[in-house]
Amino acid sequence: MGRQSRRVRAGRNGDGLVVAVTGASSGVGRSLASRLVASEDVAEVIGLDDVRGDVDGVTWRVIDLTDPAIVTRLAGVDAVVHTAVDIGITDDPAVRSHRNVRGAQTVLTASAAAGVRHVVVVTSAMVYGAEPDNPVPLDEDAPLRAEPDGSVISDLLEIEDLCARAPRSHPGTAVTVARPAAVVGPGVDTVLTRHFEAPRLLVVRGSDPAWQFCHVDDLASALEFVVLHGLAGPVTVASEGHLDQQRVEDLTGRSRIELPASFAFGTAQRLHRLGVTPAPASELHFVTRPWVVSVERLRAAGWRPEYDNADALRALMDEVSGRHALASRRIGKRETATAATIGAAGATVAILGTAVVVRKARRRKRG
Repeated sequence: MGRQSRRVRAGRNGDGLVVAVTGASSGVGRSLASRLVASEDVAEVIGLDDVRGDVDGVTWRVIDLTDPAIVTRLAGVDAVVHTAVDIGITDDPAVRSHRNVRGAQTVLTASAAAGVRHVVVVTSAMVYGAEPDNPVPLDEDAPLRAEPDGSVISDLLEIEDLCARAPRSHPGTAVTVARPAAVVGPGVDTVLTRHFEAPRLLVVRGSDPAWQFCHVDDLASALEFVVLHGLAGPVTVASEGHLDQQRVEDLTGRSRIELPASFAFGTAQRLHRLGVTPAPASELHFVTRPWVVSVERLRAAGWRPEYDNADALRALMDEVSGRHALASRRIGKRETATAATIGAAGATVAILGTAVVVRKARRRKRG
């Protein structure tokens, strides 16, 4: 979709919008800030982050996003886009959870107090849950069936709840939730992207995976579109349609590991309890079960993604080239080569991968 050439919305002063972007120094926030600076419909872009970014033309305001004093940085702002929700892999999920939930709560409250008219919060389509009986695609208004499990899913569901309650608590501020599919692109490191760092792709026996991606550039363009058009939500953001497992294998050059569900999920849960892998077994659902979304609301408004799913997957494979992971845990090249060549059977590869990471964990404990 081409950039909008007409003024879509006016700011408080009758000119272009004043838009604040949280997390503007990196990732989708940086990409969005760059787009907004170039837009004829935007009078000023304010970057809110705990470090100063490098996008020219942005007014940088360095602050901890969990600090209530952020309200003073939002004076005169028309719209806030909160991209600073971390769904990446971390060694300290408690710290991530605090920053995610407290940050969203602080941004919503401060925006209302500052008289901001529109807040857009980025969560994830993961909140719909990955279930074997999910329709393909899911509608934007489908129920949120993800289970809170203490992982990033719990963070996302809490943020969604805050956004759902915000219009009642702050009736003068409209809140739109943007839910992207599996985000890929430069700097993205999640359980979902690490799935493609493994020597083979896990498939649960009897399942029918459906893969859908959202390139970070498309997410930034969708957020720009939502702000400039004042779209209500929720809105889902993704490449249109999906890829089946065979197409994914053809595009990536990766063959599959096909395992019984009880073995795959049981092993993942044991590894997580041991502290060997960063993600609970529940996050494995998102690489083995469908959670494809429709993108209908944005399509009806006129937005289109630039990347199709095949292009987005190719971009992901370029990004993970040279990295090696098993069960979402990074390992060395020697271990990856062993797992890929010795394990002719899928189960052997998985068991060997388990043995490798468990052995490493035991060595660390003895040390």
